[in-house]
Amino acid sequence: MSWFESLILGLVQGLTEFLPVSSSAHLRLTAAFSGWHDPGAAFTAITQIGTEAAVLIYFRKDIGRIISAWTRSLTNKEMRRDPDARMGWLVIIGSVPIGVLGLTLKDQIEGPFRDLRITATMLIVVGVIIGIADRLAARDEQGGRHRAPKQRKDLDNLGVRDGLIYGLCQAMALVPGVSRSGATISGGLFMGYRREAAARYSFLLAVPAVLASGLFELKDAMESDHVSWGPTLFATVIAFGTGYVVIAWFMKFISTKSFMPFVWYRIALGILIIGLVAAGVLSPHAAESAG
Repeated sequence: MSWFESLILGLVQGLTEFLPVSSSAHLRLTAAFSGWHDPGAAFTAITQIGTEAAVLIYFRKDIGRIISAWTRSLTNKEMRRDPDARMGWLVIIGSVPIGVLGLTLKDQIEGPFRDLRITATMLIVVGVIIGIADRLAARDEQGGRHRAPKQRKDLDNLGVRDGLIYGLCQAMALVPGVSRSGATISGGLFMGYRREAAARYSFLLAVPAVLASGLFELKDAMESDHVSWGPTLFATVIAFGTGYVVIAWFMKFISTKSFMPFVWYRIALGILIIGLVAAGVLSPHAAESAG
């Protein structure tokens, strides 16, 4: 991998990780459109450490409170009623599905799931799901001629059942094209949560899963001779800086705006990919990564 490739791929990772458009799909597509080797699942996981570092810094106060309260709740029964301690347990519970499925489906994630036809299908299907969830949320928030606005749930209402459903939605993002934030936020909207609440829990829930995945792939990469460490670490730093800016923008955007621009973008991109693959312009299978 060249330094220029790592710059572009790092920017793509940072720009798309927190938007409901699938960062793994865009890394795969950027390489395919540019005629580069597929950066691979390992590159994606390692650069995601950079974007998750941006989450840690942006939500540092929330995360600090959650870790402190959760740690104290281990020995203090009274602390277990604290909302931050509860959130700590719910993040752990919500992380179980992606942990189990990530280990079980590792070979498929690094191989067959990276087929561009699957990516395109997921872009379209999940795009439609996000659109439906967005319309339901808008209907509740705005009400109608014969219907008063409906109060949506906040994170204080989050329980074990909803935490597990969030976790299952997050696990769907193991397939390129789904989008971690898209799946979890739309899942939260279907369960009746406010947009900001769904996004906040989505980002907090991603922290242990992404860091664990990144460190797991980092361990394997350190034992391999096929990793271009300089460009990969450079891309991770670029992803961190870009990701931080995107988080700040996205949290403001979702408080007042619809997800529909992302929905139409996903559908259009998915249709374009299917057309290009059908025409033979793009190969559906990844070229072997050069590291």
